[in-house]
Amino acid sequence: MAIRRHNPTTPSQRFITTTDFSDLTKKKPEKALLSVKKKNAGRNAQGRITVRHKGGGNRQKYRLVDFRRKHDNVPATVKAIEYDPNRSANIALLHYLDGAKSYILAPVGLNVGDKVMSGEEVEVKVGNCMPMKNIPVGSVLHNIEMRPGQGAKIARSAGISARLMAKEGNYATLKMPSGEMRMVPIVCRATLGQVGNTDHEIVSIGKAGRHRHMGVRPSVRGVVMNPIDHPHGGGEGKSPVGMPSPVTPWGKPALGYKTRNKKKASNKFIISRAK
Repeated sequence: MAIRRHNPTTPSQRFITTTDFSDLTKKKPEKALLSVKKKNAGRNAQGRITVRHKGGGNRQKYRLVDFRRKHDNVPATVKAIEYDPNRSANIALLHYLDGAKSYILAPVGLNVGDKVMSGEEVEVKVGNCMPMKNIPVGSVLHNIEMRPGQGAKIARSAGISARLMAKEGNYATLKMPSGEMRMVPIVCRATLGQVGNTDHEIVSIGKAGRHRHMGVRPSVRGVVMNPIDHPHGGGEGKSPVGMPSPVTPWGKPALGYKTRNKKKASNKFIISRAK
């Protein structure tokens, strides 16, 4: 997709950029592959806000994306490339030879009319899904499982990919999008190629209203709050943070503090951390 700039007819239009959606071939989604998406505005089951700055936003329906790709050895044809409001990547509508339909993430280079397949012994080409034991070392992958049969968890955002660096014993070594080197069971499935919509990261939101349409509420700086509301709060007029480094509303360091549990069981699969 190309990036579209707007004439500066208002101050906010001067900075807005949008994608031109030239890659999309179908506007309305497949009704059978839609699900209700309830809004919770960042609240948990007790009604308490556990994720701040969420609320409002446009009404959306969830697209049932197939992250498992378990429809094995049945050829599928790409019938359309569609927009998905729930993710940064576009999705591809597949029609299988046996009549089934599903959505998958649309990788770079996948076009309407292309054939894709999933299974143990399928051709190594963009859009095909197979266990990593059958994928050549050095391949670019996305939609990668962390546990066999669990469904893909790694490399699902627009423009993202991981690289298969090595295969040894029961594990494959992946170079993650962050630069982290990590081992994953070699029988886990992955899809060939890089996730599409690579221009997503250079889109400029441009104005507050577009963020409100996405369900993002305003964020207030701690230094303008009262002391009871934030550790940075209080003081007469403009005041500094007043401590060695900024902290969160709950007193944890906000910059460079590692939050990952040091006893997490999956730490043993990480060979080297992200730079």
